[in-house]
Amino acid sequence: MKKIFSIAIIGLVFLTSCQKLDIKPPNVLSDDQIFANSAGIDAYLAQVYRKLPIEDFTYRPAGRDGNGFNIHHEWEHFYHAGGACGEMVGPYGGMDIGGGFGYWPYADIRDVNYFMETLPKYARNFAGNTVNELIGEAHFLRAFYYFALAKRYGGIPIIRNVQNYPQLSIEELRVPRNKEEDVWNFIGDDLDSAYNGMPETSVSGRANKYVAAALKSRAMVYAGSIAKYGSVNFVDGDARAQGFVGIAADKAAGFYQKAVDAAKLLDGHYTLYRKNANKLTNYTDLFLDVTSPENILTRDFYAGEPERMHSWDATMSPNSGMNYMTGDGLSRCYPTLETVERFGVLDVTNPDGTPRRYNSLADLWQGQNLEPRMLATVYFPGESLRGKLFDIRRGIYPTFSGTAAAEVVKTTRTFLPSGDHTTTYPGDASLVIIGNAGMYPSSGSDDNTRTGFYVRKYINYKETDIKKIGLFSSTTHWIELRYAEVLLNRAEADIETNQLDDALLCLNDIRDRAGAPALTLADMTPDVVRNERCKELAFENHYWWDIKRWRIADALLNNARFKALMPYFIYDEKKYIFLKEPESFQRNYNFDKKFYYEPIPGGELSKNPNLYPNNPNY
Repeated sequence: MKKIFSIAIIGLVFLTSCQKLDIKPPNVLSDDQIFANSAGIDAYLAQVYRKLPIEDFTYRPAGRDGNGFNIHHEWEHFYHAGGACGEMVGPYGGMDIGGGFGYWPYADIRDVNYFMETLPKYARNFAGNTVNELIGEAHFLRAFYYFALAKRYGGIPIIRNVQNYPQLSIEELRVPRNKEEDVWNFIGDDLDSAYNGMPETSVSGRANKYVAAALKSRAMVYAGSIAKYGSVNFVDGDARAQGFVGIAADKAAGFYQKAVDAAKLLDGHYTLYRKNANKLTNYTDLFLDVTSPENILTRDFYAGEPERMHSWDATMSPNSGMNYMTGDGLSRCYPTLETVERFGVLDVTNPDGTPRRYNSLADLWQGQNLEPRMLATVYFPGESLRGKLFDIRRGIYPTFSGTAAAEVVKTTRTFLPSGDHTTTYPGDASLVIIGNAGMYPSSGSDDNTRTGFYVRKYINYKETDIKKIGLFSSTTHWIELRYAEVLLNRAEADIETNQLDDALLCLNDIRDRAGAPALTLADMTPDVVRNERCKELAFENHYWWDIKRWRIADALLNNARFKALMPYFIYDEKKYIFLKEPESFQRNYNFDKKFYYEPIPGGELSKNPNLYPNNPNY
């Protein structure tokens, strides 16, 4: 009997440069229908792309229907990956979540394998090289799923063909784990097949050969760092002894070189975004411009399709309960001071330790020659959005004397906080104590910043109508792969293999676009490229995985607490000061070394005992 697929698709993910391919397939399609023409193929692949493990910014998995995959599907109480690692803080941040949530997409992998096996039987329906190109695309999709698995579990079963019962016995269906090194090599081989098979161009949201090369640069630099750093910082156990987790250190250089080679394939095909001479505006617009020459693979969202819209604008900007900057939603994630100061230390104290005085909130960021990329990534106090000021205060001091350090550690402080955005300073009805975008006391609501900062990256400032900014109303595309990341992958692998001249070219290209001064060969160290990566890719859901593959998470998140930059108004001086103090959630972060790998899901172990041994310490 022919295989029957049930494909529930509300809207396809594919765009041309001019319009969306608004194909509405039936709910149930046979092979003869699916593989009859390009419309059936598009319908089939739409559901594969929709479930592709892209960790994007949707408020809930794939809109409101609960399907699909993204970072919120895994970490439902984290509205951003930064909440897991201190890149940001939010109302549910700081938990020990390293054990994962059981991602196991073998049903999706089966759909890809089925496509690869079945399509050639219908080759007569397609002209030219179409079948080979589609098979190449399937290799890319399978590699993407396996990448999501490998970075969580290490070695997992490699399934190249569709498995059917009763043609295969139950025992034959219980496929054992492959070694971690073999899985990363399998991913690389699949992406080579994709590169060799796919065309050079594709519609928005779909892969082409250079998308495959970009993903390979990412995957191979992951494998290289796991080999190098996982060989010195690991947890022993049967899974490691048998090679299911961990890669021999002498394999690192080979993986790193594969990353460099893959990244270089994109030379001349993509460039960094430089459409605007104003570097701050240019970096801001990079994430909003669908025509950016930097975009390699995007996930697209569509107006008018509720399940294909997201809530980034509504959950990253202050609402304050009165439609302040958004018409709906609550701000939920706030950059930490540590993240902001990766770009440079903010000097807010005098040589004698007393806080510097500022005439306005904006004087802080206007007077410190800050990198344009920093200001395009984070909203500072005193900036504006949709005609409204980021009017942020932690409270008001009637008067202030002494040093910043002494004030922060006091058990009792004299500033006046408030519990809402309507309470004014006694005797001065024009002065809201915490400001319209300021933070509640630590015991109050979670709806506004707890660090003094808001996220700017991906915020659609061009939409000025507050009524249109609400839950499930944003359509900004998510950039899953962009050229800056490829250059960072290449630079990191270069440095790890002592190809310093090439690393310098890559990093200075990125820094020039960012408005940062050029580096020199003396700067080409792993720490420098890592910091550049953390700045360039902030809030794009890379940092959590980076500190894991570098094997530094257990040190960074060892009883860690992160800081804020809190603005205060001194009433008798009519001046502002900024104090570096603990973020007001006062989260405590910890990372057990076993979290470098997630446990094989218990339900899968019960169905398939050949998946044992589980990862160390689980």
